Amino acid sequence: MADNQEPLQVLSEARAKELLKTQRLGRVIERVGDIIEVFPVNYDTDGERIVFRTAPGTKLAGFIAAQEVLFEVDELIDAHAWSVVARGQARLIETDAELAELGSIKPQPLLPTVKEHIAVLEIDSISGREFTIGPEPEAEPETIA
Repeated sequence: MADNQEPLQVLSEARAKELLKTQRLGRVIERVGDIIEVFPVNYDTDGERIVFRTAPGTKLAGFIAAQEVLFEVDELIDAHAWSVVARGQARLIETDAELAELGSIKPQPLLPTVKEHIAVLEIDSISGREFTIGPEPEAEPETIA
C-alpha cells in the first residue's frame, strides 16, 4: 500500500450505486420483531431499486412484514475489497403495470426453481466503503503515566 493511501475509503452515493450494479449476488437482511434474518439472493438493480425473485416462505413473509429492509453486497479481489449497504422500503410487484415499470430490471433465479414473486427494495439510502488489503501495521507503544 502506498504511504499516502488510506486503507479505508468511504464511498460516495454515486460510487456505491455504481458498485451495486456490478454484482448479481447479495444479501437481504430483514428484522421482524426481535428476529433478524439474512438471505442470499441474486438480484438486478438500476441503482434506485433492487429487484429479486422469490418463492413463498420465510424470506417472502419477512420481506413483506419488515418495516425496513437492508441489502448488502461486497467483493474481494486480490488486495482490494468493497462493501455496499442499501436501506429501503420493501414491496411486492402485484400488477402488470408495476412489472412494466421495472423496465429492463429482470433478475433471473440462479437455482433451477420456480420463483413466482418479484420483490423490490426501493433504496432510501446507500453507503459503502472500499478497502485496501495489507498487513497489519505495528502498534504504537503504549506509554504508562
